[in-house]
Amino acid sequence: MPRGQNSKLRARKKRHQAQDVPLDVKGDEANAAVKEESMSSFTPSVKNTPQNMPAARSCNNDEVVPSTRANEDATYQASPSSRQVQPTIEQLQKTMIEKKVIALVHYLLYKYKMKELITKTDIMKTIVQIYRNHYSKILQNAADYLELVFGLDLKEMDPNRHIYVLVNKLELSYDVRISDEIGVPKTGLLMVVLGVIFTKGKFATEKQVWEVLNVIGLYPGKNHFIFGEPKKIITRDMVKQKYLEYRQVPNSDPPSYEFRWGPRAYAETTKMKVLEFLAKVHDTTPQAFPSWYEEALRDEEERAHARAAARARISAVAEARSRALSKRSSCSK
Repeated sequence: MPRGQNSKLRARKKRHQAQDVPLDVKGDEANAAVKEESMSSFTPSVKNTPQNMPAARSCNNDEVVPSTRANEDATYQASPSSRQVQPTIEQLQKTMIEKKVIALVHYLLYKYKMKELITKTDIMKTIVQIYRNHYSKILQNAADYLELVFGLDLKEMDPNRHIYVLVNKLELSYDVRISDEIGVPKTGLLMVVLGVIFTKGKFATEKQVWEVLNVIGLYPGKNHFIFGEPKKIITRDMVKQKYLEYRQVPNSDPPSYEFRWGPRAYAETTKMKVLEFLAKVHDTTPQAFPSWYEEALRDEEERAHARAAARARISAVAEARSRALSKRSSCSK
């Protein structure tokens, strides 16, 4: 065999050997360390939920925009060998289930806006239809999206008749539809900002808040298809409602600003609830963040002691009034 052909065969063999070499373990460990380090900052990423969710305008299935359009188009692109790739039954089924999840989110938001009860019968008839075997998965994915984006929990009021209701994550003295004309709640956005502040300490700079909001597609001055103009909502509406405090950093030149929890946030949620929300976003548990978990536990204990002290004061006042009335009654005889 000619020398040139031998050289080519040897080069080809080396390339095959290089492809068969396993990944460096040290490299994997380094990647894991980087991932763990990235968890030290609050960068939410919604998991197991449809991406690029369209704005909730109605519960009409015809208006639903599929979240996986790019994936569907990619399915039909030619392979490197120029052969047409046909979508499998599993791929088509997954796409249809994702569409059902989106439709169900729209439907549930509509029910929330109209303050109507939600039933399994209606969901099956209106949304799920022939995909009844996937009902639990569709409902759970829709519930996850509503929790992480809108801060709404789907609660089952009647397990026998399967009646549900959407409940805001805040202990509301007020339904959080902050400056919202179409009734889409902003609790999820608020919980994200409260989470950033909590993980940074007592306050977070405006830059730190926007670094996180940019990750989920929110930018100051740019309208978002769900939330509208986020800076106006955060720096004006949520501040006006006393969920956030927004103040200039003393002696900053040029002027810079920071966010703090407002009194209403302290009254209507807790550090533990915010940490649970943060953990859900990262698909983990609150215990995965030891220092923040310990701080949240201390906050729970302090609140419990404060409630106990308040009950004791109320009881003491009631007892003092009772004695005074009893004394008055005996003197009048």
